Amino acid sequence: MIIKSIAEEDTVVTVPGYWEEAKAELMKRDRIMRKLIPQFGDLQLTGRGDAFTTLARSIIGQQISSKSAQVMWQRFLEACPKCTPLQVIKAGNESLAACGLSKRKSEYILDLANHFKAKTVHPDKWTEMADEDVIAEMLQIRGIGRWTAEMFLIFNLLRPNILPLDDPGLLKGISDSYFSGEPVSRSDAREVSANWEPWRTVATWYMWRSLDAETVN
Repeated sequence: MIIKSIAEEDTVVTVPGYWEEAKAELMKRDRIMRKLIPQFGDLQLTGRGDAFTTLARSIIGQQISSKSAQVMWQRFLEACPKCTPLQVIKAGNESLAACGLSKRKSEYILDLANHFKAKTVHPDKWTEMADEDVIAEMLQIRGIGRWTAEMFLIFNLLRPNILPLDDPGLLKGISDSYFSGEPVSRSDAREVSANWEPWRTVATWYMWRSLDAETVN
């Protein structure tokens, strides 16, 4: 997989090198994508951040609004400005709770940090590992389910063929675009996505875009 890096506001931003090829293929074979993709011009998926930071932020943001998640994240960074596993472990439960994190989320963040410190997960090897192997490693960590792992594969590793069937936005996009707003099952989504292979990540991104052009980077 080719990934390009560009500088943006002193941050390394990665963009998938396969994007243009995927767009062309999807528009060639899928009538919905043929109409949808041109609406968003040169916009595309971008990835930021290291593995630990991305996962910590995902855990903190679970089951709360995006606004609340941003406030909580800023408080967390005040306690752990470097956001490293060692700094989180040193901060401990009390400091994490003082940020406003629930007891359970504090435990999840510490479990994440301990896995990284003990090297029971291998983020340095994830770029070379198969999708399901990365997911299997991540599921060892408390607080990380399949959806979180799939979002990591999409937004951090920029994997091209992820289909997050537990994502309500994907199912809503498929419902609106392919079934005239009728509810869709996971089986329906799989059937539609068969035509997207091997670019299901790209098609999923456009399904999200079809719902709200402002919510997906």
